[in-house]
Amino acid sequence: MTPRAERIAGQGALHDSVLDAIGVRITSGELAAGDVLTLEAIQARYGVSRTVARETMRLLESRGLVTSKRRVGITVQPMSSWQVFDAKVIWWRLSGPDRDAQLRTLTELRIAVEPLAAAAAARGASAAERERAVELATAMRERGEAGELAEFLDLDIEFHALLLRAGGNEMFAALTEVVAVVLRGRTTLGLMPHKPVAKALDLHEAVAAAVADGRREDAEDAMRELLAEVRDAMTR
Repeated sequence: MTPRAERIAGQGALHDSVLDAIGVRITSGELAAGDVLTLEAIQARYGVSRTVARETMRLLESRGLVTSKRRVGITVQPMSSWQVFDAKVIWWRLSGPDRDAQLRTLTELRIAVEPLAAAAAARGASAAERERAVELATAMRERGEAGELAEFLDLDIEFHALLLRAGGNEMFAALTEVVAVVLRGRTTLGLMPHKPVAKALDLHEAVAAAVADGRREDAEDAMRELLAEVRDAMTR
């Protein structure tokens, strides 16, 4: 790597580090709506250049967490202004004291959307997508029963992403990264059992079989039952 590339990479790492730190402070409520930040304070607290501080604020502003106005400064915004579907914002909330509420609202979103997406996939998926859904569910059982959570997680993310996209509904497809962040968050934060429960594995296979056979109502019902199991597990 050239010296210039190393500098660029280093700046990118600093952006991410400071961005995550301030993002968590805002989404956790440590920095409340109406609080004012300055570039100078950010530079001093995190030991970064003005360029890094300015870029961090730009990225926070693009997500609705702050606004910047001349003679006013950089003002923290209320949750109603946040880009709540942004993957970073979701992760920051999952990393803070708002975790349970964030998991609840995201699970409710999944319950509202993914059963319909599964039904749409049963109607509109290609032959390759139907076959892949069955392959993924089978592999998930193998990895899940073996307790290989990292491999299971990758398969689970691909499974749900496939179903969100396969029905041809662009609104469902736009939620693939949201669902991926939720699934990663449950595992990373230690909210998954050592091995996925047998019922969850059974229901993934039931969804896949219904999608493969074009059984729309069965696909919808199985996905709804699967997500109800997720909701109940979180409550427990």
